[in-house]
Amino acid sequence: MAVTAGLLEDRPHFGIMLMLCAWLLFALVDTGAKWLVIAGFPAFQLAFMRYFGHFVISIAVIARGGIERDRFQTGHMWQVISRAMLLITATLSNFYALNFLPLTVTSAIMFSSPVIVCLLSWPLLGERVGPWRWFAIMLGFGGVLVVIRPFGEAFHIAMLMPLYNSVSLALYSIMTRKLAGVVATETMQFYMGALGTAVMLPFAIWAWEWPTNLLDWAVLISLGVFGWAGHQLLTNAHRFGSANTLMPYTYSFMIYLSILSYFVFDHLPDQWTVVGAAIIVVSGLIIWKREQR
Repeated sequence: MAVTAGLLEDRPHFGIMLMLCAWLLFALVDTGAKWLVIAGFPAFQLAFMRYFGHFVISIAVIARGGIERDRFQTGHMWQVISRAMLLITATLSNFYALNFLPLTVTSAIMFSSPVIVCLLSWPLLGERVGPWRWFAIMLGFGGVLVVIRPFGEAFHIAMLMPLYNSVSLALYSIMTRKLAGVVATETMQFYMGALGTAVMLPFAIWAWEWPTNLLDWAVLISLGVFGWAGHQLLTNAHRFGSANTLMPYTYSFMIYLSILSYFVFDHLPDQWTVVGAAIIVVSGLIIWKREQR
C-alpha cells in the first residue's frame, strides 16, 4: 500500500513501537542466518530463502486487491531494480560474512550506514553538510576503524563485507527517499522479492543442502517471513512518526543482536567492539540532532 499524506497519523509512540518490532525481526533474521551458517548451510541458499519468502508474501498481498497488470508497472523501473539489487547484494554479503564474524561485529560495522548516507547526501541529494555533520562523519569512520582494527590481529578480511553492506544500505536509503511517494510500497516489495528470488535461484540450486530436522526448516522459512514483516513494520512506522523521531531507535538492532548472540551462541562482544559501536552510535545521533534543527 502506498503511503500518502492522507494516511499519516501523529502517533509517534506507536511508530516507535513498530520501529522496535521491525528491528527485532531483522535481528532474528541475522541470528537465524548465523545459526544456519554454523549448521553448514551455504549463504546462497539462505539469501534465496530470504527473498523467496518475501516474494511469495508480496504476491499474496497484491493478490488481495486483484492481479492486474498495472499494479506491477512503474515509470521508475530501473531505479526500483537498482534499489532492490543494493539490498540483495548486501544480504548475500552479510550472510557470507557470518561464516567468519560474530553478529555484534557485523552489526556494528553496518550501522555506519547513517554516517555514509550523510556523506553521500551532499553529492547525490544536494543537501548541505555543515561542520558538525563533517565532524560526525569523521567520528563515525573512526568508530568503524576501532571495530575493524585493520592493522591488528583481530582483523579479518571478511570485515570488508559489512563495510560494503554499509555503503549499499546507504545508497538503498537514498534511493528509497527518492522513490517514496512516487512508487507504491507494495510494488517495491514485489520487485525486491522477485529479483532476489530470480538472482539467487541458480546459485541456491547448485549449493543446496537439505535440512535434516524441523528446527532447521523452521529457521530457514523464517528468514523470508521475518524479513518481509520487518520491512512492512518499518514502512508503517513512518505513517505514525517522522523519520527524525524514529531514527535513534534503529540502534536497538545492535542491542537485540548482542542479547541474542549471548543467549544463542554464548558470545559477548569484546571491549573494542563495544567502544567502536558506541562511537558509531554517537556519530549517528549527532547527525540526527543536526537534522532535527
